[in-house]
Amino acid sequence: MQIILLEKVVNVGNLGEVVRVRDGYARNFLIPQKKARRATETALKEFEARRAELEKIQAEKLAASQALGERLEAYALSIKQKAGVDGRLFGSVTNMDIAIALIAAGFAGIEKAQIRLPEGPLKAVGEFPVQVALHPDVVSSITVVVTGDLV
Repeated sequence: MQIILLEKVVNVGNLGEVVRVRDGYARNFLIPQKKARRATETALKEFEARRAELEKIQAEKLAASQALGERLEAYALSIKQKAGVDGRLFGSVTNMDIAIALIAAGFAGIEKAQIRLPEGPLKAVGEFPVQVALHPDVVSSITVVVTGDLV
């Protein structure tokens, strides 16, 4: 399916590009999320009329993400979980737990889908590097310190 991208999408293209993607990806994700439109003649004309407005919105989102990324960079988040004597957790620390803790720490606007855990959920006590993808161009690194609460 031919679509017009209304914002930058990782591994697909930039704002304003007309690209070909799989029908299901366009129908089920890009179009409902308002990240793209079908590439028809009328849609292309409407896009060209709104191009400056969309570029301004994208620039504002990028600036906000960069500001939040600078605040997040090298931030150490501490999470306390129940753990055994050997340092293994009863359960795990997931991206949802990290997102909730970051919101509680005053970093508004962070969603669980933005938290990237390269090795899956954290299942032990210690310090772990975690990436937060705030925008396709802005990825910040934080340190999550998991402390054990002995049971």
